[in-house]
Amino acid sequence: MTARTPDATSLTSWVADAVLAPSMHNAQPWLFRYERARGVLTLRTDPARTMPRSDPSGRGLHLGCGAALFHLRVAAADAGWEARITARPGPAEPDVLAVAAFVPAPDREDIAGLRPAIARRHTNRAPFSDEPVPEELLDGLRGAARAEGARLDIADDWRVRELLTAVWDAGHEEELAPAVREEIARWTAAREETATDGIPSYALGPRRYDGRAPVRDFPGGHRDDGRGPAVYESSPCLAVLGTHRDEPEDWLRAGQAMERVLLQATADGLSTSLNSQALEWPELRWLVRDPLSETAYPQIVIRLGYGPDAPATPRRPVSEVLTVD
Repeated sequence: MTARTPDATSLTSWVADAVLAPSMHNAQPWLFRYERARGVLTLRTDPARTMPRSDPSGRGLHLGCGAALFHLRVAAADAGWEARITARPGPAEPDVLAVAAFVPAPDREDIAGLRPAIARRHTNRAPFSDEPVPEELLDGLRGAARAEGARLDIADDWRVRELLTAVWDAGHEEELAPAVREEIARWTAAREETATDGIPSYALGPRRYDGRAPVRDFPGGHRDDGRGPAVYESSPCLAVLGTHRDEPEDWLRAGQAMERVLLQATADGLSTSLNSQALEWPELRWLVRDPLSETAYPQIVIRLGYGPDAPATPRRPVSEVLTVD
C-alpha cells in the first residue's frame, strides 16, 4: 500500500538536494518546515539572508528559492512523488514563498532523470573554450525553459555586445554605491574554511585579462592567492531567461525554469554560470531585454559552454534550514 505522505527521512533527503540550488551570492535565503501529518512543506524567506541594498525587491531571492523548489521537485519525482507547488499562498504571511504538497506518482515525471545533475551542477567562473554549443543542445535548453513557463533567448553577436555593455555599466554603478559594495562583500570577502555560505575565494575564478565573457569582479574578493589573470572566450554563448510578467510568482517560476535549464545543461556536459549584475539595477535591466523577444521581463543571464571542472561552493547543513513537526 502506498504511503499517504512522505516520511521525514525521505523529505529530508529531498531538502538536502533542494539546498544545492544556486542563490544570489550563495546566501541560501531559504527556510523549510515540514508538517508530517499533512504532508506539507512550507518554504519561507530567511530574513537574515536578504539583501535590501542590492536586491531591494527580493527578485533575486525569489529566483534562488525557485531553483531550490525545482531541485525539490526533481528529487521527489525520482522517489516516485509529485511535488505540487503553490506559490505565494496568501498575504497573511508575506515571508511564505511557497507550499508543496506531495502526491504518489509511481510512473515518475520526466524531470526525475535530472537528479544526478543536481550534485554535479556548479557555477563555473573559469574561462570556457571557444567551442560552440551545438544548436540541438540549445534547442533542448529552450524547451526546458518553455516547460516551466519561461523563455530562453540565445544572444547573437550583436546582443552579446549589448549585454556586455550593460554588465560594464552595472559594474560602474556598483563602484559608485559603497553601501551596495559593502553588502555584496559580506558574501564574497575572504571566507573562513568553516563557512557554510557565501562565495569562497577558490570559486571566484581568475581575473579577466582578455576575452568577452561577462565575469564579475566581486568587491572584497581576495585575488592574492596565486590565481593570476586569464583569457576568457572571445565568443561567449550567452542566454537571457525571461518571463511574460514580473510579479513575485513569476520570479519563483523563473527560478524553476532557470534551474531546469542549468540541470539540463549539466546533463548535456555543458558548463554554466549566472550573471545578474545588470539586472540588479532597474535602469539597466531593460538593456538586457532582447527587443525581438516575446517576453517582456529578463530575469537572469546564463553563460553556457565547455569549461574545466568547477568546485562546489559550501552549503548550510539541512539541520539548519529544515524543521520537521
